[in-house]
Amino acid sequence: MLVVYQDVVNIVQSKFSSTEVVKCIHLNVSPVNESWNEVHRILALVECNSSYALFVFITKKPKPSSISDLSVETAIPIDSNFSCDTEPIDNCQSHIIFIVSFRNRKLQFKIEIGVESSNFASEVIWSKEVSSSNKLDFNWLGKYTCATLDQNSKKMSEMSDQCSDIPVLRHQLAHGQAASNRESILRYQLKLKEPEYTQHQEFSIFVGTWNVNGQPPSVSLRPWLSCDEEPPDVYAIGFQEIDLSKEAFLFNDTPREAEWLKYVMDGVHFKAKYKSVAVTRLVGMQLVVLVNSKHYQFVKNVSVDTVGTGLLGKMGNKGGVAVRLELHNTSLCFVNCHLAAHVEEFERRNQDYKDINARINFRKQPPSIKDHEHVYWLGDLNYRITDLNTNQVKTLLARSEMITLLKADQLNQQKERGSVLLDYTEGDITFQPTYKYDLNSDHFDTSEKARPPAWTDRILWRGDGIYQLAYRSHMDIRISDHKPVSALFRSEISVIDQSKFRRVHEDLLKKMDKLENEFLPQVMVDQTEVTFDLVKFREPQSREIIIANTGQVPAEFEFIKKLDEATFCKDWLRITPFCGTIDPGEKCDIKFEVNLERELDKVYDILVLHLKGGKDMFIIVNGDCQKSCFTSSMATLCRAQVPLLQMTEEQRKQAENMESRVLYSIPRELWLLVDHLYRHGLKTRDLFESCALSDELIRIRDWLDYGSLDPIPGSVQATAEAFLLFLSFTKDPVVPFEIHDACIAAANNYQNCRLIIQQKMTDIHRNVFLYICMFLQEMLRHSNDNGYDAKTLASLFGDILLRDPIRNSKPQANRGKANFVYNFLVNDLSSSLIPNK
Repeated sequence: MLVVYQDVVNIVQSKFSSTEVVKCIHLNVSPVNESWNEVHRILALVECNSSYALFVFITKKPKPSSISDLSVETAIPIDSNFSCDTEPIDNCQSHIIFIVSFRNRKLQFKIEIGVESSNFASEVIWSKEVSSSNKLDFNWLGKYTCATLDQNSKKMSEMSDQCSDIPVLRHQLAHGQAASNRESILRYQLKLKEPEYTQHQEFSIFVGTWNVNGQPPSVSLRPWLSCDEEPPDVYAIGFQEIDLSKEAFLFNDTPREAEWLKYVMDGVHFKAKYKSVAVTRLVGMQLVVLVNSKHYQFVKNVSVDTVGTGLLGKMGNKGGVAVRLELHNTSLCFVNCHLAAHVEEFERRNQDYKDINARINFRKQPPSIKDHEHVYWLGDLNYRITDLNTNQVKTLLARSEMITLLKADQLNQQKERGSVLLDYTEGDITFQPTYKYDLNSDHFDTSEKARPPAWTDRILWRGDGIYQLAYRSHMDIRISDHKPVSALFRSEISVIDQSKFRRVHEDLLKKMDKLENEFLPQVMVDQTEVTFDLVKFREPQSREIIIANTGQVPAEFEFIKKLDEATFCKDWLRITPFCGTIDPGEKCDIKFEVNLERELDKVYDILVLHLKGGKDMFIIVNGDCQKSCFTSSMATLCRAQVPLLQMTEEQRKQAENMESRVLYSIPRELWLLVDHLYRHGLKTRDLFESCALSDELIRIRDWLDYGSLDPIPGSVQATAEAFLLFLSFTKDPVVPFEIHDACIAAANNYQNCRLIIQQKMTDIHRNVFLYICMFLQEMLRHSNDNGYDAKTLASLFGDILLRDPIRNSKPQANRGKANFVYNFLVNDLSSSLIPNK
């Protein structure tokens, strides 16, 4: 592939499906005789199944920074009707005219003479030669509506210019039949006419991030939050690790939230008054968004969401918290994150970032982070300096060799590779590394570990009209091992002139009433059946479909619930986005992600894609599933003669129907996991709080399901997470659902708890429960090494051993569950091993 501005190539590629490959692009192209210089073109050569097409994209930026900056103007198949040529420009040595002909159409572009134009022209000519010898199939171009797109675009532009052809019938509107179309058309036309009734005003936005290392607030935050002469219009303040206690980790409950909020309110700029827009927290991550009181009335559509990426992919010791809002007519999103620690875990950090991006859902339009006009990403990203030891880093800092150090910065390296924060911008770093310092000092870590200094705390942004004025650390705040960081931005916010808006709005309404024809929304879906490869436990896979708007009005779509169903899709499926609006000539990529966490033979669902004002379409999603010990019942596993995937169909059915005899007192897989932890993990610090990479967990799953004579793969922390996953997803919980209330009621008396497990639990479930409790007692014998006490382990395992049918549906019962398990960690279990008959 010809590499021309690889980052732009990646952005252009994201407009296409995985089978449609961008072969090369040409930037900074302009149609001949076009005088409007604010719009740029990009040419792209795209190949699919050995057929080629030339795409013309429109962008307002010479070098687009995100997918939202691009829209398809036209797509031309390269077949026998296609030709291209070049012509010189009189009295011009720097540019030539690139001519594209297709049937009776001719497009002429002015391009700069150089390596880029030469290579691009060569690739297009080569694709034409290849096409002449291939059997061509251009069905894939249908969704880009190459012919109708030009016609529709022309009609829509005429509509926009003349405001006389917006299609809604008066008599239908009177009967309410086309209200939805009228509403969407009106919104679309108002969007096109925004320049007529809006203007950009500059707002100052202060963004700050600080990992406080579990310290309570004890010093004024004014040196950090009020360091600028003038007060900002908006504050977005992110904290990490406001509480490192086990209570906060396990129950997401801490008094520190209110304490830090008070210090923030006391520390903001004294020249202005501020009102809280939103405060959101997940364990130790907290995000506070404030606005100058004079702007508060112009804030609307506020929403928050949190994503935990820690243990089991949900615990909130790592992850992100986000706030979205609209200030005047501009959508803003602030994301505060705390990504995985340790220098070698950069891939885990990349995955955490992707999970936060994919899972944050504001349940308002737009629902996802990427669709906001201005996004500010802040937090303890935890990227370190790679390939340099502590002394080398300090020496380079002493020499002020920042360029060398920043080349070794993992975040810069991963951004360059396109692995993380691809379309975000970061200002120049001119301050000292913000981690790790001795407490109450400006000295880098002098402990035995002596970690190399690093810029773990960062602030990045994306969007048009954002200008960074300052990017700094605050060395005079010393209570944490991190230094606070702040950035000040001048951001262009679109402000509506209400009098002009009313005039435009009324004018559009009048002209809509004069219409004689109605354009119904029309879309085309590139496939109506989505088939997944073999679906395996906790091994997500995704497929994409494309919805293209082939009509002349905006198309509003939404996946809706079927009759008698509570949700629009099954719990194993996630659809992103599940709703949206597609402008004429545009397309939307819909991602279907399957993640299996229960026992199923097949995944199958019929989805209803509803088009507002149009017809419904049906999409089938299906795939076969692979069995796993992680989703089987304990009774089945105790009857399995061999690992699950080595069993014949008949053996498995007999075990599932309890027709074969019980061979083990506990599942073999559980014994293998616990035995490994007993041999290698009893002294491991914070054993159950580390996250494994998904690849490690998949290898352990396959090792258990297929059986192997090799040692268990992966780290001991990965085995610990696999152990928790096993207990969390088996077909039935260790303690049966029907006795949970009795367990919680008896939690204050050990003898009553003991009677419950003896009298109300089957032999297999009782054996498993006691086996786990005895292992946890062994953990407690090494508490000085592993850092666990009985209350912590009881809290962690209580919600797993007594898990609810609907996960986390009764958070108020968690303390009762923990108390029940606690009894079995601090008492002698020998009398419970052989129950009284």
